[in-house]
Amino acid sequence: MNEQQWRDEAQHIADRIRLRVLQNTVSRNGGYLSQACSSAEIFSALYTRILRLNELNAPLMPGDFTGTPGPGHPAVTGAAFNGAGRSDCDNFILSPAQYALVLYATLVETGRMDPRGMARYDQDGSAVEMIGAEHSPGMEVTTGSLGQGISQAAGIAFARRQRGDQGRVVLLMSDGECQSGEFWEAVQAMSYHKLGNMLIYVDVNGYQCDGKMTSVMNLEPFHDRLTAFGARVYRIDGHDLLKLAELGLQPACNVPTFVLCDTDPCHGLPILKGRYPKFHYVRFASEVERAAYAAVYQEMAKEVS
Repeated sequence: MNEQQWRDEAQHIADRIRLRVLQNTVSRNGGYLSQACSSAEIFSALYTRILRLNELNAPLMPGDFTGTPGPGHPAVTGAAFNGAGRSDCDNFILSPAQYALVLYATLVETGRMDPRGMARYDQDGSAVEMIGAEHSPGMEVTTGSLGQGISQAAGIAFARRQRGDQGRVVLLMSDGECQSGEFWEAVQAMSYHKLGNMLIYVDVNGYQCDGKMTSVMNLEPFHDRLTAFGARVYRIDGHDLLKLAELGLQPACNVPTFVLCDTDPCHGLPILKGRYPKFHYVRFASEVERAAYAAVYQEMAKEVS
């Protein structure tokens, strides 16, 4: 498959991810929709080209939530959906757990999760949680409060380096969680310990729960700040599949690599712009509004076969 063929296929998958998340949002009268709009290309590039994952014999069916870890009850993780277990494979850590539905849609569209598993989304007793946890499909750790995922990823990367593993730790973050002090402490430690086996994509869509990033706590100049902390940093159009893949496949260096992905929280779904500046979670105010989104879904479904 040449570059253009891969790009076309990866774009189709990204479009299908948005369509699947929109379908879920309409059917449930709410959902984390803007996250799919901004990050679908990132997820598609990760799961079709960037991540080194084990092959699966067949898509996996999510199971039940079997309880919290404890004596005689080992922890259960969703790492099997990533084909985890080999030293030459990558770990994938999803830091903003509210992106879980986007991850599930990605797993379905890339043949790693049985599509029937989506019917178990946010159901009592199911591991397919609305806010993903370590036992959810594709989730390898519970990231807890936003900003904690990077610390766990750094610990895993440090341990993997000590073991001599070839695989990396690939992390997806949202820009809002990078406001936390824990984030900056982690970056400082990662750079100091020269964790070059870490690759971090940040969905810089410019919005968070309370509105625009710049009106809550401005991170800019984000690139310069990360560079000052010792990281290798790139800033790109987060909807550019070829650039996303190029930076994910380049040789590692002796410090962590950040790819800041400037994205649009309404990409592929212009109707969302009517919610400006509150894009974080879509809850339909009326049946009229829900019907409008359902009509958009019907049109998108015709275009994205």
